[in-house]
Amino acid sequence: MRNGNEYDIGEDGAMTMNDYLSKYNQWLKAPYIDQQTKAELAAANDPADIADRFYKDLEFGTGGLRGVMGAGTNRVNKYTVRKASYGLAHYLLAVYGDQGREKGIVIAYDSRYNSDLFAREAAKVFCAAGIKTFLFGRIQPTPVLSFAVRYLGCIGGVVITASHNSKEYNGYKVYNHHGCQLVPKEADEVITHVRQVEEIAAIPVLDEAAARDQGLLTSVDEAVFEAYLQAVHAQSLFSDTRVKADLRIVFTPLHGTGLVPVNTILARDGFAQVFVVEEQKDPDGGFPTVETPNPEEEEALALGVAKARAVEADIVLGTDPDCDRVGVAVKHGRDYVHLTGNQLGALLAGFVLEQKKQALTPKSTLIKTIVTNDLGAQIAKSYGLQVVDTLTGFKFIGEKITEFERTGSNQFVMGYEESYGYLVGTHARDKDAVVASMLICEMAAHCLQQGKTLVDVLDELYLEYGCYVDHLDSFVFQGIDGIAQIERIMQRLRREGEAVLPDVIQAIDYKQGVGDLPRSDVLKFIQQDGSWIAVRPSGTEPKLKVYYSIRQPDKKSAQAKLDSIRGIMISRVVGVEPQ
Repeated sequence: MRNGNEYDIGEDGAMTMNDYLSKYNQWLKAPYIDQQTKAELAAANDPADIADRFYKDLEFGTGGLRGVMGAGTNRVNKYTVRKASYGLAHYLLAVYGDQGREKGIVIAYDSRYNSDLFAREAAKVFCAAGIKTFLFGRIQPTPVLSFAVRYLGCIGGVVITASHNSKEYNGYKVYNHHGCQLVPKEADEVITHVRQVEEIAAIPVLDEAAARDQGLLTSVDEAVFEAYLQAVHAQSLFSDTRVKADLRIVFTPLHGTGLVPVNTILARDGFAQVFVVEEQKDPDGGFPTVETPNPEEEEALALGVAKARAVEADIVLGTDPDCDRVGVAVKHGRDYVHLTGNQLGALLAGFVLEQKKQALTPKSTLIKTIVTNDLGAQIAKSYGLQVVDTLTGFKFIGEKITEFERTGSNQFVMGYEESYGYLVGTHARDKDAVVASMLICEMAAHCLQQGKTLVDVLDELYLEYGCYVDHLDSFVFQGIDGIAQIERIMQRLRREGEAVLPDVIQAIDYKQGVGDLPRSDVLKFIQQDGSWIAVRPSGTEPKLKVYYSIRQPDKKSAQAKLDSIRGIMISRVVGVEPQ
């Protein structure tokens, strides 16, 4: 029996150690595997480690290819990057033919270990397939790659990044000709081509120097980056330069790609007092000052908040390594309050719509994901906007933007998701922390002009629309049995969720199909008071994610209800503590 990865599996569904060792020994002896990789494998004498490296092939998930770096078929390394690139090249040629070869593909990379190496390896595979390849010469944010695909007229794009994951990870995000991450139907076709690659030794690569000599490999001109900055600055909504000059901002790129673009756009927009966290400004794939470079975590912004106290800043911004997410802490009284992704999204919705209200039409639309709370949607509806829900993942928001442009049915105003991803403008088809940072600072300056903070405005929204308290629990299940454990929990929730969780009036199973949304392994339980709980396996990591959105008249009752429901989920459903 075969599992799709060419390994024999037993009657119990598990591969035997002999299968792992066979693949392991093949890599150890193969002449096409480099000595550094072989040395790493030779040192891997723990059977569990060997099994984890070879029990499956890394595959595209909701965020593309992502995993721990290292040797093996279940790791991100130059061979798995080549395999993904070879499959992608064949997919692109099948869709676009010879015309696609000339239009080409563009590649960017972030500050992670090996990102530049993996970008060059991908380029060598595309060039060997005769596809013209544009390669950025320095680290760039993901939204710049999204912009560059359409700006250069390419048939696709790739960015080497693992977003906000810890230093051990890297990844491979694929973009279509609209500059949007591949949606499932496209990713499935790429996966089909990747799985057809039976032998990595057969993957042709073209030497970088030869590729440049043949005109197949070209460095991306700095004019592309400048065009991106101009497109971002065109989204500016608040023009009072005096007030903007008074706002004191602390910014940290968390050792990633954000330093140049965010600093540049804030300076152009009139913010004169930007203080960068020196310990975190330089690109460094080791991310030495944080456990994970994730601006969703308060710990990641700790140095930023410390600097803000020292310089008496009004706001702290932190972007993740590929600069598509931004986290914020704002001064409120003597404290610095961290805003959640949901809170920041609702605040931005209110600010953007108020500034744009004269230009809004019946077609104006806000897009959010199904695990984003409903406060921003309520605000949007109060301005007469249409609200569209998509599945989790900004690619679905990008897909809707493209659909709106094609059909003329709607006009995109703003899109966001609870995981700190925001987009205003159509210059990109992915979340963009550069444009978000500019608008967040404009919003903070506008509040300063009124003698308020963003926390004050948030409290006003809660008084008008109800108080929302949100939380995300991530349950990690490592190893071969991890996927099976997650599946067992999802099956139990499908059977018993309405009985286990209190006051459920509707259970939505997106795996069965909901409206025109693609089928997805997501469960959402709606409660009588408008609160909800959503559960889904991560598409890129061995995690089960549980989202809680609690709506109550006040913060105290909302927090109490959240604590109660979390307790039920942890003790009676999942059985382990979140990480």
